[in-house]
This record gives sequence, C-alpha cells and structure tokens, in this order.
Amino acid sequence: MNKPSKKRALRGRAGRMRGGRGSGRASPGQVRLWGRHAVEAALKNPARQHRKLWATREGIASLDGDLPPDFPVEFADVADLGRLVARDAPHQGLVLDCFALEDIHLSDILAEEGKEGPIVVLDQVTDPHNLGAILRSSAAFDAAAIVTQDRHAPPESGVVAKSASGALETVPWVRVVNLARALEELAEAGYWRIGLTGHAEATLAEALPAGQVALVLGAEGEGMRQNIEAHCDALAKLPISAAMESLNVSNAAAVALYAIATRPSD
Repeated sequence: MNKPSKKRALRGRAGRMRGGRGSGRASPGQVRLWGRHAVEAALKNPARQHRKLWATREGIASLDGDLPPDFPVEFADVADLGRLVARDAPHQGLVLDCFALEDIHLSDILAEEGKEGPIVVLDQVTDPHNLGAILRSSAAFDAAAIVTQDRHAPPESGVVAKSASGALETVPWVRVVNLARALEELAEAGYWRIGLTGHAEATLAEALPAGQVALVLGAEGEGMRQNIEAHCDALAKLPISAAMESLNVSNAAAVALYAIATRPSD
C-alpha cells in the first residue's frame, strides 16, 4: 500500500529552452524527464532548476500541486510529446526539461547528522534501468545515499528518473572518481563494508553488523572488481535457490536493503 502524500506547491525557476526537439535529449547541462512520478518529483524538488514543461491537459491535471502562474508550459498532444522523448517512452502526457542536479560530495553525506541508513555503493553498474530501480529501493528502505563512479555509470537521464519513480529527486547520488578511495573514506567514517557476491561463504544475515553498513554491489554479469572486493570488510551472498544462478543487481539490492532494514536491533 502506498503511503499518502502531502500536497505541496510545485516549484521551479522558469526559463526558455531552445531546440532539443525530437532527440529524446535535452541540451548540454540539462536533463529531459518524462512520466508523472519523475516529473512531479522534479517539480517539487527545491534543488532542481526547471526550464520548460510540455504537457497534455490531462497530464497537467494528474499532477499533485499547482504550477506557478509564470511557469513555461506548452500544451501538446500525445504524438507530439512522443517525438520529444526516447522511442516508446511512457511519458504519460508530461515532458520536463530541467538542469541536472548539482554534484554531491561523499564528505557532505558523512557529515550529516541523523543519517543512519545504509549507503549503497555500485561498482560499474551501467544499465540505467537497474540504477533507477536501485534508487527506488534505496528510497523505500531509507538508504542515506548511493555512490557510483563518475565514469562507467549511467548519467542522470529520463530513463533513470522514470525507473526511479521519483527517487532521483530524494536519494542523494554521489559520483566519485575513485571508488576504492570512497570505500576507504566510508571505513574511516565507521561503516562496515559488505560486498554482495554469489561466491561468498557467509549469507548476508550472518555478515550484517549492528552498526552502519555500506552495501557494495557489482556490475551486471561481471560482479565486483577484485580491487573493490579487497576494500570490503566482508563478502556475503543472498541465500537463493540452487535452481537460480543469480539475481538481477537491482533485485539483489532490494532484497539486501530489506534485510538491512529488518535486522534485529540487538
């Protein structure tokens, strides 16, 4: 059952966009989002600067909140909106051009008080659908942040946002140059680093400590790189059936985050 949401005014600084039609992409430095949950979350995010919204009247009516009177909206039909996004993208009558979110530093996340949720570290997870799904699970289980490399990871995009169903706007996403160094920084901050891999001996339940956890997951197919495994305090596996070799990385993340959220307090 979904939690009831409080109505808030939609926000954003208005601006004019030039070009970009028909490509499914925004101009450099901008992001094109589509779908009700992704667009609505972006409009409610005070950290997000917006440029222009294309919408059907039904799409506008579906939003939870009111747009500012001067917000730049261009009404269009479904077919026209389809030409603004990737082929067959489910835009639900809403397409938003906005600026990419500002970079977040890991040190800023670690300095925040009251951040008790796990931090999810992704080693070269390149599929934007998987990244978006992991963001969604991270929001559902109160993860403090996700950490990826600035290379070998998807950029912020409409596909990530749609798959994240609004979580792109609420879960801090830290991009780092060196993932091993980031894991060292997490250890110094008191996080127990658990790498999830099928060849581990211990199950995740056996490896979980009582304190703060950094959950490390590897790329689709290849898993974690050796150097990243070496920077983990423990390796663990999910106790899945022998009839199945492995889980998709986003499914594994969801199961692991649930296990962390429901571990015994003592």
